[in-house]
Amino acid sequence: MPLDDSSARPPAANSWNVHLDGPWTHRDVAANGARFHIAELGEGPLVLLVHGWPQFWWAWRHQLVALADAGFRAVAMDVRGVGGSDRTPRGYDPANLALDITGVIRSLGERDAALVGHDTGGFLAWVAAVMRPSLVRRLAVVSAAHPRRLRRALLTDRHQLAAYDHVLGFQRPWVPERQLVADDAELTAHYLRSWTGAVAPDEKSEAHYRQAMQIPSTAHCSIEPYRWLLRSMARPDGFQFSRRMKRPVRVPTLHLHGELDPVLLTATAVGADEYVEAPYRWRLLDGVGHFPHEEDPVGLSAELVEWLRDDSLDR
Repeated sequence: MPLDDSSARPPAANSWNVHLDGPWTHRDVAANGARFHIAELGEGPLVLLVHGWPQFWWAWRHQLVALADAGFRAVAMDVRGVGGSDRTPRGYDPANLALDITGVIRSLGERDAALVGHDTGGFLAWVAAVMRPSLVRRLAVVSAAHPRRLRRALLTDRHQLAAYDHVLGFQRPWVPERQLVADDAELTAHYLRSWTGAVAPDEKSEAHYRQAMQIPSTAHCSIEPYRWLLRSMARPDGFQFSRRMKRPVRVPTLHLHGELDPVLLTATAVGADEYVEAPYRWRLLDGVGHFPHEEDPVGLSAELVEWLRDDSLDR
């Protein structure tokens, strides 16, 4: 499906307020044939943060500061098609998106990284750890299931399928893109509000997410991975990807999930340790929905820092 904008590259990020102010610095890096915007802060071992949908790098603003203060080089990237990164006409299957992530690690001049992903970013983090294991030192997944468990749930669990009704809606051509940007991206704000637990997103951040969704081509590019997810289930490329994901993850893995998550159900997320041949830690977070990094930023950051500092996991 072609882009709804003839340009593969968005206008300057600053004109869309993607380079938001803070103690971090912004720059672009080249990886896997595209250009990616990053925000970075701190010095030390690299921790690469990968956002989910419908967010962009700003989702990790609290963790950037907390990780930098704890002695890490914290980098939050915009995935392909979102925020300040390139909008390309293709490349939104999980294998290519995972290579974007590992390519950014190399472009940052690091031999490896602790990889932290939320939602779709967590899905891709699983994939990256399987495809390029030498580049992933540790893995932390937030509000995301292992790809094989998600596939199984979508085929067999009517409750998970119902929770993914927005993904079913994304399979239509053009209509979802128009709906996502209509009325100042009100539908995007609706998802952000309805998927949280007790703590609603603050007005400032909601405004940033709404604006980011309205950058030309973002609505289209950001839902292309979900189109691939469902449409590939009966295709050879989908079967091949699922077989590839049988390979175990062999790095220490932290798996965090909000008990009130209405999108990715706990029953779907739990049990990923069957695909991990390394120390695996599962934590169900009380009173938290789909966005733990925003709903309880202090608690989420503390979980990450404790896990990253635990040297016993590497023995």
